[in-house]
Amino acid sequence: MAIAKRIAYNVVLNSSLKVISTVVLSLLSIRLITEYLGPEGFGKYATILAFFAFFSAIIDLGLGPVTAREISRQGANEKQILGNILALRLLSSTALFVVSPLIIVLFAYPNDLKIGLLFASGATLFSTLSLVLNGVFQKRLSMDKVAMVEFLGKLVQVGLVILVVQKDWGFLAVASTFLASLIFNAIVVFLLSRRYISFPLRFDFAYWKTFLKESLPMGATAIITFAYFKMDTILLSMMQSNTDVGIYNVAYKIMENLIFFPAMLAGLILPLLSRFIYTDRPQFNDIADKTFAVFIIIVTPLIMGTWFLAPQIISIVSGGGFEQSASVLRILVFALGCIFFGHYFNMLLVVSNAQKKLMQTLIVAAVFNIVLNLFLIPRYSYMGAAFTSVATELLVILLTGTLVFRHIGYLPSLRRVGRILLAGVLMGASLLLLSRASFLLAGAASVLVYVVSLWITRAVTYAEMKSLFSGKGEASPQPLDTLLS
Repeated sequence: MAIAKRIAYNVVLNSSLKVISTVVLSLLSIRLITEYLGPEGFGKYATILAFFAFFSAIIDLGLGPVTAREISRQGANEKQILGNILALRLLSSTALFVVSPLIIVLFAYPNDLKIGLLFASGATLFSTLSLVLNGVFQKRLSMDKVAMVEFLGKLVQVGLVILVVQKDWGFLAVASTFLASLIFNAIVVFLLSRRYISFPLRFDFAYWKTFLKESLPMGATAIITFAYFKMDTILLSMMQSNTDVGIYNVAYKIMENLIFFPAMLAGLILPLLSRFIYTDRPQFNDIADKTFAVFIIIVTPLIMGTWFLAPQIISIVSGGGFEQSASVLRILVFALGCIFFGHYFNMLLVVSNAQKKLMQTLIVAAVFNIVLNLFLIPRYSYMGAAFTSVATELLVILLTGTLVFRHIGYLPSLRRVGRILLAGVLMGASLLLLSRASFLLAGAASVLVYVVSLWITRAVTYAEMKSLFSGKGEASPQPLDTLLS
C-alpha cells in the first residue's frame, strides 16, 4: 500500500473507531454507571478517572512521542530504545504505585474512593506498556491495530459494566472495569507488537539520562495539559461533595467526548496550511479563512442545539438525579465552542513553528484555570467550575489569536460570520417553537432549518467545502494524498 494511501486509511479507520468508542460506547457507559451509582457514586467514579489522568501526567515524562520519533529514524537501534524506555516507564509507574498511598491518605475521601484511587495508580502500569508500544505501530503506519484494540477494550469495559450492574456488585466493581479494560489493551498490544519486534528490558542509566533531556519538555506539556483540562474535577472533589462532582462530570463527559473532533478537523487541514504558509501566502489565507468559516458553521448549531435541548440530552445520557447537569451543560457547551477556535489558532501557531510561544500560552491558561477554580468552586460549586472552563478557553483564544496576528500577521476573515449567525438564530427560533416536541423531531427539524438557511444566504458553498476537504485550494489542483506523498 502506498504511504499516502496507508496514512489516509489509518486516519479514516482511527477516526471512525474513535467516534464509535468515544461518542457511542463512552456515553453508553456513562448512562449505565450513572443510572446504577447515582450522582454521589458517579462523582466518586469521576474522581478516580481524574486522578488516573493526574498520575499519568506525573509519570508521562514525554517518553511516548519521543520514543516514536527515535525508533523511526534511519538506522535506529529499535530494541535498545524500546528496552530502555519500557524499563524506565515501568520503573516510574511502579514507583508511583508504591508512593501513591502516601498521597491518597492526605485526602479526606471515603475508604471506597481511596481504594479506587489505588486502582487508578495501578492502571498506569498497564497504560504505560500500551503507550510505549504504540511507537512500534506508529513507525510501521499500523495505528489501525491500536485503534481496534482500544475499541475492543471499550467494548470489554461496557460489557463488564453491564455484568456488574446486573449482579449488583457495587461501586468498587464498577471502578475496576476501567482497570480491566486497560489490562486487556496492554496484553493485546503487547502480543501484537511481538509480530514486529521482541526485546528485553534494559537498564542503561546513561542512556536514560540522555533520553530524558529530550523528553522532559514533552512531559511538562502533559502536566500542563492535565492542569488545563482535568484539575477542576479534583479541586471540586476536595472542596465540594461527591454529588456535586457527579453533577458536573455528567455534563463535562459529554463535552470531553467531543473534544477530539476539533483536533481531528485541524489535523486534516494542517498539511495544506503547512505547505502554503511560506510558498503561497494568498492561498494560505484563503484556506485559513475557509477553515475558520467551517468551524463557525459547526460551532453555531452545536451551541444553539445544546442550549435548547440540554435537559433532554442529560436525560438520555444519564440516569435519574442529574437534572441539574443541564445547567452545567449549557455553560460548558460554550467552552467546547471555544475549544474549536483554540485548536484553530493552535494549528496556525504550529504550522508557523511557534510551538514555544504556544507552550507559554498554555502555562498561563493552566495557572489561570487553577486560580479561578480555587476562587469560584468554594462559592459556586460546579457552576463555578463550568464558568472557569469557559473563561479559560476564552483566554486561550485571546492569547493564541494575538500570537497568530503578531507572529504571522494573519487575522481570519469575518465576512461570512453574519450570515452564519443569522442561520443559527433561525435554528434557535425553530427550537423555541418546537420546545414541546420530541428530542428527535426538534433536533432534526432545527438542523434542517439551519442547513437551508446556510444555503439560502450562501454562507458557504458546496464547491468551497469540496475544495477544502479534498485537499485542493483554488490555485492548486493537487489532492491531499499527493501532498502527503
